[in-house]
Amino acid sequence: MSAENTIEQVRAYSDFVSNLYRHHNDLSSYILTLILEDENIYMIRKSHKLSISEKMQDCLASELESLQMIAELKSEEIRNNIDYSGFLPDWDNSEYDFKAEYKNRVDNIDRYGYGIYAKYYMFIVKDGNVVPVKYPDEIRLSQLIGYKKQRQLIIENTVALIEGKPASNVLLTGDAGTGKSSSVKAIANEYRESGLRIIEIRKDQLREIPLIIDNLSKNPLKFILFIDDLSFASDDDNFGALKAILEGSVSARADNIVIYATGNRRHLVKEKFSDRNGDDMHRNDTMQEMISLSERFGLKISFSRPNKSEYLEIVYGLAQQKKLDMTREELEAEAERFAVARSGRSARAAKQFIDKMLTCHDTLE
Repeated sequence: MSAENTIEQVRAYSDFVSNLYRHHNDLSSYILTLILEDENIYMIRKSHKLSISEKMQDCLASELESLQMIAELKSEEIRNNIDYSGFLPDWDNSEYDFKAEYKNRVDNIDRYGYGIYAKYYMFIVKDGNVVPVKYPDEIRLSQLIGYKKQRQLIIENTVALIEGKPASNVLLTGDAGTGKSSSVKAIANEYRESGLRIIEIRKDQLREIPLIIDNLSKNPLKFILFIDDLSFASDDDNFGALKAILEGSVSARADNIVIYATGNRRHLVKEKFSDRNGDDMHRNDTMQEMISLSERFGLKISFSRPNKSEYLEIVYGLAQQKKLDMTREELEAEAERFAVARSGRSARAAKQFIDKMLTCHDTLE
């Protein structure tokens, strides 16, 4: 074999291992992951509970056998066929039964899903498409202090969704920084292994919700469509779009999808003086229609600004989580001073206060 061929083989081998290492150092695990996350006609038909022909079943079995053979290929088998005495990297080969693994994935498709929904669990909408958030907020329920009753209501509604029971669209209202958005994201993180996914939608994307619902209505997973910081001006066209969606007049309600929205006010429409004093003979009906948008959510939960005792309990809880070495008296005095400077007490202010204290105080080992 010529030196040129050897160089080409070494380069090809090294490129292959370099690309593998970017994802995994185990060839079998990497290939199996690609298989299990693949969106294909077999997986789609199974998720929709449609029949599978014998020919399609045979095709699947043949492909899995071929892929298993490739996955079992060991690095030394290839290195032994390269006329090169220098170092070449290895990869691992874990033992898997691809057919059994694939059957398990199909049998539990309502927990794992397929395609991008098998690989990721938080999403946004971009240019009309649902795209994954590769580095999502990892906040968990155990990190949140206070507002237990409010969060329990959201949890119960979410569990009902996951279990296939009737679940409501939810509106979380209250002052900024009280933990409304964090609660929704923490619940999504807590139940992602149970087949829950969350898609965040901006207010200017509300008109895309019907198409998203149509595309996801037969997906085996459960979805929260999350609209954060929702509010409208009285002449906002998006107001009518959301109203139609909540009433179900645009598309049929999907059993696997709910809408969770947060807002800083009890009524989601900002009233203007002209709305109250216009010459529209039906202005009273118009105002009532705008103000009552919140009534179209099946579950409304209020996150009010914490009083002093509640605020300090949040501070104490976060300080314990971070093992902050400060006495309760020091915490109370500093936390109150911080809240005054931040225009009031809130869960967000408590977290910001603890983050600040961590920069200038020791932690307990």
